[in-house]
Amino acid sequence: MIMAGGTGGHVFPALAVVDELRKENVALAWLGTRRGIEAELVPKNQIDLHYLDIEGIRGRGLGALLKAPLLLLRSIVQSLHVLSQFKPEVVLGMGGFASGPGAIAAWLKRIPIVIHEQNSIAGTTNRISAIFATKVMQGFPNTLKRGEWCGNPVRFDIANLPSPQVRFAGRTGKTRVLIVGGSRGAMAINTLLPKALKQIDEEIRPEILHQTGKVHWQGTLDLYYAQDLNPQSEQIKVVDFIESMAAAYEWADFVICRAGALTIAELTSAGLGSLLIPFPFAIDDHQTANGQLLVSQGAAVMVQQTQLSAEQLAEQLVVICGDGEKRLNMAMRARELAKNSAAREVARICMEVSRG
Repeated sequence: MIMAGGTGGHVFPALAVVDELRKENVALAWLGTRRGIEAELVPKNQIDLHYLDIEGIRGRGLGALLKAPLLLLRSIVQSLHVLSQFKPEVVLGMGGFASGPGAIAAWLKRIPIVIHEQNSIAGTTNRISAIFATKVMQGFPNTLKRGEWCGNPVRFDIANLPSPQVRFAGRTGKTRVLIVGGSRGAMAINTLLPKALKQIDEEIRPEILHQTGKVHWQGTLDLYYAQDLNPQSEQIKVVDFIESMAAAYEWADFVICRAGALTIAELTSAGLGSLLIPFPFAIDDHQTANGQLLVSQGAAVMVQQTQLSAEQLAEQLVVICGDGEKRLNMAMRARELAKNSAAREVARICMEVSRG
């Protein structure tokens, strides 16, 4: 039983583990919510999805805090019902709202629990679940006391990309820059990019593939048009969602992005240098902590959103576009940090725990 939900940062790593578990012909089910991205992605992957009535409480005010005990109790009861029906031999909690009640229900039914924490600062759900988990895995070192550092699971097609040296060899033409703000986009990045690109001379302006998030797509197109830039041209392609991130990473020379745990894992697996702009309202500022791993190894530059202007972003782009050796060096340093066996290792631990 997979327990994960909310954002792509929880769901995509869980799906990577699913790919490995399916190689062992494991029967699968998923605990999630109707509001999270799992409601769309899990059924597409032919997995039975069971919904819990639960939501986050941190940062949502007094009303959410007062409702929390009732919602938690109800979702635990719902989890107990699902577990009684499916009868899993092990549950895997990957974080998100559904993971906590599911883990408590599994503990009550004496079902072994494996926890995987993606971020360098553990979320509330996994901090609590780790207390009674059978096995604790983590995407970054030194996150949880009993945690084993295995890295963050990424899909096989990303982990299996050729090395930066192979991909970059013989490339000609303009620098290719990929912009992603997470699975739902980042409005601040979407707003800055068109203004920054306009300030760069057309001869050295990079090629752009920009994922905006579905909600922000039309608004971002308008921002490009307002700068007299065509967002549907050969030089600039603006899309709401990228179906194949592996293809996007293979195409790119450099990435501008948030510093979510999944993004960091994918950058290392693919081997790409990056400009990281952490989401400033992330709980415990965990994105800044995530990004430090790449920055400390020379694989990324990090700029806080509050300190970044269109002019500064344009300057960063001009520097990176003019230095192919720097791009390759950053990409190689990122690749050295990859833990491409993470999905396989989490699946192996689940199988091991299920056998007792």
